[in-house]
Amino acid sequence: MSSTETPTTAASRGLKARVDAYFEISSRGSTWSREFRGGVVTFVTMAYIVILNPLILGGFSADQAAVDVEGGWLPNEQVAAVTALTAGVMTILFGVIARLPYGFAAGLGINSFLAVSVVGQVTWAEAMGLVVINGLIIVLLASTGLRELIFNAIPRPLKIAITVGIGLFIAFIGLVDSGFVRASGANSPPVQLGDAGSIATLPTAIFVIGLIIMGVLVARRVKAALLIGIVVTTIIAVILEAIFRVGPSFGTNPAGWNLNAPVLPTSVVALPDFALIGQVSFGAFERIGMLAAVMLVFTLVFTNFFDAMGTMTGLASEAGLADKDGKFPRLKSALIVEGIGAVAGGATSASSNTVFIESGAGIGEGARTGVANVVTGILFLAAMFFTPLTQIVPLEVAAAALVIVGALMVSQIRHLDFTEFSSTLPIFLTIIVMPLTYSIANGIGAGFVSWVLVRSLSGKAREISPLLWVVAVGFILFFVRGPVEALIG
Repeated sequence: MSSTETPTTAASRGLKARVDAYFEISSRGSTWSREFRGGVVTFVTMAYIVILNPLILGGFSADQAAVDVEGGWLPNEQVAAVTALTAGVMTILFGVIARLPYGFAAGLGINSFLAVSVVGQVTWAEAMGLVVINGLIIVLLASTGLRELIFNAIPRPLKIAITVGIGLFIAFIGLVDSGFVRASGANSPPVQLGDAGSIATLPTAIFVIGLIIMGVLVARRVKAALLIGIVVTTIIAVILEAIFRVGPSFGTNPAGWNLNAPVLPTSVVALPDFALIGQVSFGAFERIGMLAAVMLVFTLVFTNFFDAMGTMTGLASEAGLADKDGKFPRLKSALIVEGIGAVAGGATSASSNTVFIESGAGIGEGARTGVANVVTGILFLAAMFFTPLTQIVPLEVAAAALVIVGALMVSQIRHLDFTEFSSTLPIFLTIIVMPLTYSIANGIGAGFVSWVLVRSLSGKAREISPLLWVVAVGFILFFVRGPVEALIG
C-alpha cells in the first residue's frame, strides 16, 4: 500500500481484482465498461419478453387469453411480474456460476407450445408441472454428464453449422419482427418484402434506419456501437411516433408497431404481483394418461435440451470462448444451470427459462463474462417495478440489432469445408432448417439424422459416435411425434 493510499481504497482495489480474477474479465480480453455495455445491450434486446410472454401465456381477460381445460387463464400483469423475476434471477445465477454472458428468459418456443398445444388438455398448473419435470430431467442428464457427452459427440463441422444456422435464425427473427419480411398470405411465395412488396410503414422504416446506423458504427469499430445505435434509433422512433401517431399493431393494424409503440410512459413505477409463484400441479398424468403426458414431456425435453445446446454453442463461438472442438469454459455447470432455468420457470408459471440468442447482441458489444449477466439480471429485476419503461424501445429497433448479430455469426461459415458432399448436405440442412422452421432444435435434428445416415451409407460409419446414433433415433421419434401421439390417442 502506498503512502497516499487509504485502507479503504486498498480493500476496494483488492476486491475489484478478486472479482476480475473470478469472472476472468482481463484474461478474456474484456473490461468492466465492455461488460456493463454488453449487459445493458443484452437486456435491451431481451426486454420485449416481459411484454410478449404475458401476451402468449396470459391475457387481460378470459376471452382473449389462452384458456385451459377447466377454463382457467393467467392474468397478464401476473405473468409479466414472474417473467421479469425469473429472468433476472436465472440470468444472475448463470452469470455467477457459469461466468458466461448468456441472458436467460422464458423460451418463446416452449411458451407457445404450452399455450397452443398443452393447456387444451390440462390446466395451467398441470402444464407448468410438466415444465418442472422437463427441467428436472435436463438437470439429471447434465449432472450425470450425459448432456456433455452428447455435446462432445457432435462433429466440429456440425457445431460450426449450428452457429451459422443460429445466425441466419437470429437475422430472420429480426427481419420478421421488424415487418421487413412478412407473410404473403399465399402458398407461393409464402413471404414477401414489407407490405405488398414494399417498405410502406413507419416502424419498418425505423428498422432500416437503425440497421444502417448500427451497421456503419460496427463497420467503423465504434465502441458501444450497438448500444449507441439502439439509443439513437429509439429517440428517432419516439419523435416520429409523436408526430405521426402510428400506434401499436394489435394484430389489426398492419402499419402499426409490432409489439409496443415508442412513447414516453405516463407512469413509471408499477408494483409486481407474484400470485403465480408456486401454482404448480403434477396431475397431468392422471388427467390425460401416462403415455400422453410422457409424450408432452418428451417434446419439452427435446426442444429445451437442443435449443439451449445449440444456442450456447453459437454464442460461445461468437464470443471467441470456444476451442477448436466447440467446447467452452464450465460447460457442465452451464448445462446444469440451464436445466434449473426450466424448473424455475415452471415453478413461477413464467414457462421454461433458457439461454436467449439475443445475448449475441451483448457479446457483439463486447461482453465476455458473467459480469454482463449480472448487469442484465439486475435490469430485469428492476423491470418488475418499472415495466412501463421497458416499453419505450420498440421491437423494430431491437430487431435491427439482431440482424447485425446474425451477420456476425454467419461469418463463421468461413471455417466450413464444402468439398465433401457427405458432410456438405448435413451442414446445409442444419443451417437452412433453423430459420425456415423457426426452430434451433429442428435444425440440429435435421443435421444429426442426415449426418448419421448420409455418412454411414457413404462408407464412413466407423467415424460416427455411437451416442450420435442414439440421439439421431431420438430425433426421428421427435419428428414423427404427431402420428405417435395420434396412435396413443
